[in-house]
Amino acid sequence: MKSRILIVDDEWNMRNLVKIYLSKENHHIEEARDGNEALKMVQQKPYDLIILDIMLPDIDGWNVCSTIRKTKQLPILMLTARDDIKDRVHGLNLGADDYLIKPFAPEELVARVSALLRRQKVKNKESNKTILYFEDLSINNESREVIVRETSVELTPKEFDILYLVTSQPKRVFTREIILDAIWSLKEFRDTRAIDTHVKNIREKLRKSGLSYNPIKTVWGVGYKFGTQEDQN
Repeated sequence: MKSRILIVDDEWNMRNLVKIYLSKENHHIEEARDGNEALKMVQQKPYDLIILDIMLPDIDGWNVCSTIRKTKQLPILMLTARDDIKDRVHGLNLGADDYLIKPFAPEELVARVSALLRRQKVKNKESNKTILYFEDLSINNESREVIVRETSVELTPKEFDILYLVTSQPKRVFTREIILDAIWSLKEFRDTRAIDTHVKNIREKLRKSGLSYNPIKTVWGVGYKFGTQEDQN
């Protein structure tokens, strides 16, 4: 199925360049010449990703990004001609998912778009699974509640996200880098050692709540995977 991508840029040459390269990847491309046009199109149609220039003739890309974020959670890749860390931090704080500085290599654009779309598909897939049931353990992704033998377990947001990620794909081994990419935002400080600390806390809280097995198994030298009651025997 083709991904629907909206390109927002007032320069025809830039829109055309992006369109040429992304069309080769079998994406469906639509264009907006300014911020107001983009906001109208986003409200009228569903898009899988937006490529958004900061410098627009009416309202700037930052305002467009923050407005979209109030109602939509689709990936936003921002384009800028300025290599300024303050600009990038500002955009990320407003809800942008990634940044690309002009001029850029078309291959890099394609790679970043592909990465954002893959990440969004994983999120969509996981959000479709509302409640996971295991032996003495249930995890509700919608209410973000963890229950062990009818007792609620209080987890931090990061602890819940790690537990849900691992248990929702029980056959997969997750490296620490994969967990960081899936849960931590680009603007957050990233440290693989933080994963180990969160996992330790999850295990301890579930054990104290009466769970008789460890649901997050260590795969030595690789990372973590789901652990069933049978794994402990």
